[in-house]
Amino acid sequence: MKRGPHPTYGYYDGMAYEQKTKPTAVEPGAFVRAVEHPTRRADGLALLELMEHTTGQPPVMWGPSIIGFGQRHYKYASGHEGDEPLVGFSPRKASLVIYGLTYTPGHEELLEQLGKHKRGKGCVYVNKLADVDLGVLERLIKLNYDHRASDGS
Repeated sequence: MKRGPHPTYGYYDGMAYEQKTKPTAVEPGAFVRAVEHPTRRADGLALLELMEHTTGQPPVMWGPSIIGFGQRHYKYASGHEGDEPLVGFSPRKASLVIYGLTYTPGHEELLEQLGKHKRGKGCVYVNKLADVDLGVLERLIKLNYDHRASDGS
């Protein structure tokens, strides 16, 4: 039986495929300034500054819509491997999606203090930055970035 691409592991009939979400040459500030929704655009610019300041890393576009800070290489027992940003965000139409905030011991307590948000498997959804405590968000970014940068996954 022929199998198609696995959405998580990225294999097609046992053959690895090229990673789709990888760094691009697109300038992150220009990408955020082009966001149509005025609140999402303003929040995106604020997050761009907050994440760059907190991580000490320049922003890099990953694929068409994710802005990442820092980078790590991962390899699973299955053999799947690739690169990913340590933390990042995407100013999507429905909400801001913030990546990399749910991997560190201690993140649960901070998420409880964050304010209005929804949680995904590896991300946090925020309607607008005004709904969250920016001090707590900064602590979450720093905690997770430092943990993942030290190879804590």
